[in-house]
Amino acid sequence: MFGLSELAIILIVVIAVIGARKLPELARSAGKSARILKAEARAARDEEAGTAPAPRVVQGEIVPPGTGPTPPGARAADAPDPR
Repeated sequence: MFGLSELAIILIVVIAVIGARKLPELARSAGKSARILKAEARAARDEEAGTAPAPRVVQGEIVPPGTGPTPPGARAADAPDPR
């Protein structure tokens, strides 16, 4: 019969053949998850130590409706309905 190492090799080959199209996507998502986990752990450690950077404040402005630029593909509020 087959031993444990032979079964492991067969399993790896079957996974590679069946999931060959999904492997790059899985590796990419695993990398993103690892980066997010690492960043969150670093933020928690910095927060705990009291060395977290000060939050950034971004100044904005309020634009009344109808005075800003119209995005491509959208129609202005005062434009007639094309139907």
